[in-house]
Amino acid sequence: MFNLLLLEDEPVLRRELTEFLNHCGYHVEAVGSVAEFEASFNPSRHRLAVFDLGLPDGDGLELIQRLRAAGMPLGVVVFTARGSLAQKVNGLTGGADYYLPKTADLEELAATLATLVRRLGPPQGGAWRLDVGPRQLVPPGHGPIALSHQDFVVLNTLMQQCGDAVSRRHIIEALDEDFLSYDQRRLDTQIRRLRRKVSEATGHELPVKTVRNGGYSFYAPALIQD
Repeated sequence: MFNLLLLEDEPVLRRELTEFLNHCGYHVEAVGSVAEFEASFNPSRHRLAVFDLGLPDGDGLELIQRLRAAGMPLGVVVFTARGSLAQKVNGLTGGADYYLPKTADLEELAATLATLVRRLGPPQGGAWRLDVGPRQLVPPGHGPIALSHQDFVVLNTLMQQCGDAVSRRHIIEALDEDFLSYDQRRLDTQIRRLRRKVSEATGHELPVKTVRNGGYSFYAPALIQD
């Protein structure tokens, strides 16, 4: 599952696009302004973005240009009301991979994103893949590692926010436990067991780091696959 960052300032359309793109198999984070995008964007987690251009605090094309100037390997589809040929050419030369007017059918948006995903291919160096159905972790270059239910929940919670610190409370509540009564040493023990399981199976370290006073973070490229 690719993590996708949606930048759309109109609330109703943002909600509709989020639901549609989730249905298409993307893990969508939706924001409504340039400032929210800059606060949310994490190059280790986000490989795809859908951009509106007319935003309340800036111009989406200028944001794309800044990302390209910084060398960010982000796949960008512009989805905008600016639909003239000159505006499309300006958007493509400004750094967008694809440029669609909002008059386009959503199925065209889905097909365009699928084409972009094929172009991008797997993340450089390979991604750690979490398979939801069989409940297994597939490290780059190795076979699958079977997971217990609790192992899966912990990894799913961390990998959905790849690159970010995930609080102990968030992980514990994802485990369907009461944070106030839960013995947090159990979580530390579970993380240690996971690290040992991965090390024994692959000879490599599980890319989960302890965040001081924060919880844990999965810091390698990650995919979640249904």
